Amino acid sequence: MITNRRGFIAMGGGALATLSLPLSLAKPLRAQPLEVIEMRGTARGERVWFRPYGLSVAPGTTVRFINRDAGNGHTATAYHPDNFDRSRRIPDAAEAWDSGFLLPDESFDVTLTAPGVYDYYCLPHEMAAMVGRIVVGQPGDAGWQGPSTDTGDVSPEVLAALPPVADILAQGRIGPEGA
Repeated sequence: MITNRRGFIAMGGGALATLSLPLSLAKPLRAQPLEVIEMRGTARGERVWFRPYGLSVAPGTTVRFINRDAGNGHTATAYHPDNFDRSRRIPDAAEAWDSGFLLPDESFDVTLTAPGVYDYYCLPHEMAAMVGRIVVGQPGDAGWQGPSTDTGDVSPEVLAALPPVADILAQGRIGPEGA
């Protein structure tokens, strides 16, 4: 309880200072959207995959890759010249990412801001077609870039495993279900 005039004035001044803060500081911060992609594999390791392997998100979404495969280490690596001199299969305005090897239950986050199509792979399991595609935004968004047409350094099996952009946009996320 404030019993003297000086204390009352000090309290009133603090309240007044608080009220004069810009409203932008007074609003709670909104969390960025978060989507999870799991890295999976069968118990004996004969099959490995991302779940989902096709995902549609809004610009600014953070994607968390989590290794849920008890028997294998995995990576989430963007197709980009900075990553093992691979051909670029992400938008020009996007930054390359490579999670490094993730052991079981480890995770890696990347925030995707540039609109377009992002193709990625698991470094040790690319030849097993452990690949995925993320569509950020919509065709027609400013700066949108569709999927890469460069097929020089990816196998036909990898290309066949990447879901069509139209399917990702229509469904939001693509399987595999029950895997």
